[in-house]
Amino acid sequence: MKIRPKRLQAGDTVGVVAICSPLAMDTLPEKITLLEELGLNVKIGKTVGLTGKFLSGTDEERLQDLHEMIEDKEVKGIFCLRGGYGAARIADKIDYQLLTENPKIFWGFSDVTIFHNAFQKYSNIVTFHGPMLSSVVEKKLADFSKRMFHQLFTPFEIQYDEKIAPLHTIVPGIVRGELTGGNMHRLLSTMGTKFEFDAKDKIILFEDTGEPLQKIDGMLNQLRIARKLEQAAGFVIGDFAELEKGARIEDVWAIFEEYLKPLNKPAVAGFKIGHCEPNIAVPLGVDVILDADTKLLRILPGVE
Repeated sequence: MKIRPKRLQAGDTVGVVAICSPLAMDTLPEKITLLEELGLNVKIGKTVGLTGKFLSGTDEERLQDLHEMIEDKEVKGIFCLRGGYGAARIADKIDYQLLTENPKIFWGFSDVTIFHNAFQKYSNIVTFHGPMLSSVVEKKLADFSKRMFHQLFTPFEIQYDEKIAPLHTIVPGIVRGELTGGNMHRLLSTMGTKFEFDAKDKIILFEDTGEPLQKIDGMLNQLRIARKLEQAAGFVIGDFAELEKGARIEDVWAIFEEYLKPLNKPAVAGFKIGHCEPNIAVPLGVDVILDADTKLLRILPGVE
């Protein structure tokens, strides 16, 4: 059973960090407005505004910023400003026991998949796969996406069905298991390392962006021959954005069908989770029930 961090309350302080790619400081006020509208006080991390060739500061600066936010008793949650690249460069340097001893909300997605996987594995804590604060302006965060932040204040079960968007059953059936996963490309990058993601009896979330159909096929084939697909209990297929010219999301689903149908494990595609709007935030490391027959995903609360 993973540790669920404590829920937020109005007036709490949360930290904002840039521990992957940098973001221009002149856009920062627009990013933190959402958190302030939720009644939170915002503490800006030392990495925010730092720049390098393609990282928000040095590895040492980003690691120190993360550690300080985890250790800070005043900070009740940590929100990632942007994804991009850089998480893997400090993954092996993080003090994971520190987060176990100071459990708190950790929120982000995309490149942050590396941290989600590592925190679940070595800190034994529930994390949140949700939109980066950079999305507040870049993609004009949808009202539905904003509402998903409220799960951090009041523990409630998320019931995701076709009221949000059409879903497509790849393999029928019902399964219960722990939800894990995230960005497919980043999950594959853990293979062969101490951070290799655990698929055994898990319900795996996959999402990605900017990947051609051929590479999506290649990633699924690698997961197949690594036996990750057969080890899993079920599959939640999120959004695959920015496809190559002429490709449709149905083409992506067809590739998943080719790999997943022979396994006969419940799988549903079309969830608005990933590089999309709305971007439905979900806790990772909690039990979910995936009902592929009725196209319903029930997710237990991520906070206590």
